[in-house]
This record gives sequence, C-alpha cells and structure tokens, in this order.
Amino acid sequence: MNVMIRVAIVEDSKTIRESLMHYVQTDPECRCVFACATAEEALAGIPRHQPEVVLMDIQLPKLSGIECTAQIKKVLPAIQIIMVTVYEDTDRISAALRAGACGYLLKRCTPAELVSAVREARMGGVPMPREIARKVIASFQQPLAVAASVEELRPSERKILELLSMGLANKEIADRLGLSTGTVRWHLENIYAKLHVHSRTEAVLKFRSPKPA
Repeated sequence: MNVMIRVAIVEDSKTIRESLMHYVQTDPECRCVFACATAEEALAGIPRHQPEVVLMDIQLPKLSGIECTAQIKKVLPAIQIIMVTVYEDTDRISAALRAGACGYLLKRCTPAELVSAVREARMGGVPMPREIARKVIASFQQPLAVAASVEELRPSERKILELLSMGLANKEIADRLGLSTGTVRWHLENIYAKLHVHSRTEAVLKFRSPKPA
C-alpha cells in the first residue's frame, strides 16, 4: 500500500489555490491537508497540520514566500518546500533555494508535472524544470558574487530599508513614499538579493550593523 503524501498549499490567488488543491487531490498518493492565502496563515497553520511537502507561491501579500520558507524551515527543517511561481529570474531562484526550498516550479507546469514534483520532493529529490536547472547551474559557474553593502544600494532602496528598520509594514512604507505595495515588495526582493539576505529581519540587521570606518 502506498504511503499518502501530506501536502500544504500557500497561494494568494483563490483560483490558482483551488486548482493546485484539485491537482493534488486527484492523485491517489497525495492529500491536501492545508491551504491558505498568506505567509502569516502558513506560519500558523503548517506546524499544526504537519505536511511533508509545501507548494509555496513567491508573491504573497505581506511576507514573501521566500521569507515564509526561511521561517518555516527554522521550525520544521525536514519539511520539503517547492516554490510554484511565474518568476524565472536567477535572483529569485537563488534566494528561494538559499531560504531552504528544495525545488522550483513554474505555474505553467502541467498537473502531471506538479504531482511528479511533489513525489520527487517527498523522496528527497530536487524538482525543477530543465530551464530552471540550467539557470541554477549557470549561476554557480559564474564568479561568486559579493554581497553589496547598504551604502551601495540606490537611494530609493536605502529609504525603503530605513523605513523597514523602523518597523513599518509594506503598506505603511508604500503610503509614506507614494508607491503601491507591489512596488515596495519588488524593491524589497531586489534589496534582499543585493544584500544576500532572505528576510526582513536579516535586512534590518544588516542596515543597523556598524558601518566600516
């Protein structure tokens, strides 16, 4: 008898979330035990439901899926998290893997590819499409990038980081600067990539660290 794979889904689009749940539930070896729309719900619910595999979106309303992944892995290091996203850029792929994701899928994947990835992750594999794997390999073949200092960020990025260090949420930062919350999230992801961090806390610690003389 096959062992049932317990799956959780974190996706803010109701339509996509329900599609992912349907794909998972139609496979006899998988069962969706939890689904939610935000990182905050995921951080509260995933430890309770104890899934073995999580399908995680990157672009979530407040905390990003990458930061959510990092926090979940600190609490449940054995859990397998697959990013399911539309983004194909190397920075986001690298950030997701550094945060603890075991795989990276694009939302245009087929239901069969999704279920196969869940099974592969459960078995300790690294599920990702060929084009993403090539980008990962290419990034490792390049000279090791040095993390930028806070001073090397653009003025607009430094301002966002300053407001972040004051404890402001994305919406509050957006209101202060006259930006959309989506634009603030985009800037934060760029800041994380440049500073080689994957959470708000790490970014703030780097901002507050003593500057070289």
